[in-house]
Amino acid sequence: MDEEARLVVWVRGRVQQVGFRWFTRANALEIGGLIGFALNLDDGRVQIVAEGPRDNCHRLLEWLRSDDTPGRVDGVTEIWDTPRGGYDGFVIR
Repeated sequence: MDEEARLVVWVRGRVQQVGFRWFTRANALEIGGLIGFALNLDDGRVQIVAEGPRDNCHRLLEWLRSDDTPGRVDGVTEIWDTPRGGYDGFVIR
């Protein structure tokens, strides 16, 4: 059975006002089994928190680092942790 994980990601670049959060949510829903959120930060980054099967979190992270995202990603920083729960689906904040 796949281990459950919590992935927290900060994405730098031109990632606000380009539909980045919407596409991140759509990709998380397509991967399936993920709960969490995508949030614009005041400093221009987008923060993503995803909880679910570790393999599914890795798939989302791979997409965030790919050339398929909207805008322009200059860097991705991630932290792995144990799930905390408390999310209802995957939402845009």
